[in-house]
Amino acid sequence: MAIDVGSMTLGIAISDPLGLTAQPITTLRRIGPRKDLDAVMKLVREHEVVSFVVGLPLRLPGDEGQAAQSARQFAETLATRSALPVATWDERFTTVQAERALLEGDVSRARRRQVINQIAAALMLQSFLDSKGRSSS
Repeated sequence: MAIDVGSMTLGIAISDPLGLTAQPITTLRRIGPRKDLDAVMKLVREHEVVSFVVGLPLRLPGDEGQAAQSARQFAETLATRSALPVATWDERFTTVQAERALLEGDVSRARRRQVINQIAAALMLQSFLDSKGRSSS
């Protein structure tokens, strides 16, 4: 499961059982740390998740700002709560890529707002999965 951690929402994507393809599944509105994790853990049970990839929104030069530190804290809390492996992954430009794809698909502004974070999570997860496939070849 990939999580795109935003200040207002959590974009969620999962991979197929073989870890080949990523699919967006939902966007969760953030309520508070405990309720956010409860909602994620419900999805973990529903989708039989075995590990996580949390997006790390690095700055253009590659260093961490406040958003990346917040995502890293979320990842640490998730690892403790779930007892599952949690990796972080550079998610720079995934939201821009998601926006571009949705615009090309002529998706309405309202619909784009609803799905952009889950699309960004799927793009990040696909990048992560692709890197794993290359390293094992």
